Amino acid sequence: MAWLAAVACRDDVPPAPSGSAAVEAAAFAFADATESAGIAFRHRHYGTGERYMPESMGFGAGWLDYDGDGWSDLVLVDGDATPGWRGAVRGSALYRNLGDGRFEDVTAAAGLPRGGYGMGLTAGDIDGDGDTDLYLTRFGPNALLRNNGDGTYTEVTEEAMVGDPRWSTSAAFADLDADGDLDLYVANYVAFTYAEHKVCGDLRLGFAAYCHPDVYAGVPDSLYLNRGDGTFERAGEERLPKSDREWRETGKGLGVLVLDADDDGDPDVYVANDSTPNFLWVNDGAGRFEDLAPLRGLAFNGDGRSEAGMGVASGDVDGDGDADLMVTNLDLETNTLYAAESSGFFVDRTSESGLGPPSWLKVGFGLSLADLDNDGRPDVTVSNGHIIDNIHLQRDDMTHAQPNQLFRNLGGLRFAEATVTGTPFTRPAVGRGLATADYDRDGDLDLVFSNNDEPTVLARNDTVAPGRWLRVRLRGQADGLGARVEVTSAGRRLVAERRSASSYLSQDEGVLHFGLGGSAPSRLEVRWPSGLRQRWLDPSSRRELVLAEPP
Repeated sequence: MAWLAAVACRDDVPPAPSGSAAVEAAAFAFADATESAGIAFRHRHYGTGERYMPESMGFGAGWLDYDGDGWSDLVLVDGDATPGWRGAVRGSALYRNLGDGRFEDVTAAAGLPRGGYGMGLTAGDIDGDGDTDLYLTRFGPNALLRNNGDGTYTEVTEEAMVGDPRWSTSAAFADLDADGDLDLYVANYVAFTYAEHKVCGDLRLGFAAYCHPDVYAGVPDSLYLNRGDGTFERAGEERLPKSDREWRETGKGLGVLVLDADDDGDPDVYVANDSTPNFLWVNDGAGRFEDLAPLRGLAFNGDGRSEAGMGVASGDVDGDGDADLMVTNLDLETNTLYAAESSGFFVDRTSESGLGPPSWLKVGFGLSLADLDNDGRPDVTVSNGHIIDNIHLQRDDMTHAQPNQLFRNLGGLRFAEATVTGTPFTRPAVGRGLATADYDRDGDLDLVFSNNDEPTVLARNDTVAPGRWLRVRLRGQADGLGARVEVTSAGRRLVAERRSASSYLSQDEGVLHFGLGGSAPSRLEVRWPSGLRQRWLDPSSRRELVLAEPP
């Protein structure tokens, strides 16, 4: 089966923004700081030419403070030997942030396992001991690493009972049953095995290609509930309505995001599925879920079509206090912006946003909604790269390596593709994972791009952004995940939630970053998952606040 045979074409793509919108998209600057930072990591898919499907889908990257020193460290996920591979295998890596712009490879010293075909990661404090544990998703089985608090990890997958043997992709920690500890949602992709590998491509033209996900059946995702004693229980069918049990079997999950989609104080789970309807598992407050994506406007695009959902991110892009959603998709589709309306309902606003046409010939994976110029509005960054390594044999308007894209938020749900200087955006790559952090703590957000079978790129933000900023680090029950922070500045409300994973197979740092433009903050409010609210008046800008939940 040829890949392109399963791709639906659209002939109603709206025109790209022009005129004043293009002028308003001021330039950004990102420097490739990979070498100077001491990061020497090339992701490898370890393929031998057979084009096994997992080779084309990885890999992720994530930020976490594994040693508790206040500086964001970096985890980079790698593949493993495929059948027939005879060379060396490196494995995933952990780079410790030294605090001076440089990193040290501490993979061996920290005890990261070498085996397993890695895909993505999520991090959180699963045992409430104050340090950050790590979960690695794989083309089965996954791995849970407990932080020992001394700079090392111990693998506890078997005793914790979270080693899903299937092809897992993105995962996220959150307190999903409101008992004060972190549970785990794992998205699973398709029922591919090496033994059942199928040859796809175009035999008439004489070339093979990576298969479309339609070739394989979907597999259900997994929900693991934390028992509080170091073990997890895989949630059974009682957590889902009967009507949803068969529906969930059809999902082909890639991106996962936990957010309070209906603003009722408990965490919901959004899953971007590949070529099948997306899920929105709405929480009843006690860890029982119902998929309301079709009802809430999040299962399909505005044309009523499923898309090839890969990465997912959330942020208040229009400044109305609600969390909007965005999903990256395949070429000949568009990346989709779902604007939150009221009471947990969403509307596809891609057409008027200006985000659609520039993504038409791109394959988007990693995704970030983050304020990169500190003007108080989250910008959109997309990591692009085609699935098919020989796509140029099928289409002369597409390439395997593609440039990353950055869209400046112009306000009012309008974006314009920005001019970006620096090789992280001008040099095409086979982009997959994308994660944000202010790794050098200079007051602006930096990016890391995890590329397929290519070197990782650390993109330092050198954009001239004189605006004020405020960063909030939360210390609370269940690692503070699910807490909602609202900052008021010059009459504007800036809202963010503390989350674990997002994007594609990746995780941003755990500090909430607020760009403030030229105004000082006048108020800060935290709504903890317990329902407790705290307020501070006139918090200082250009600083990082550490806020603790009262016992």
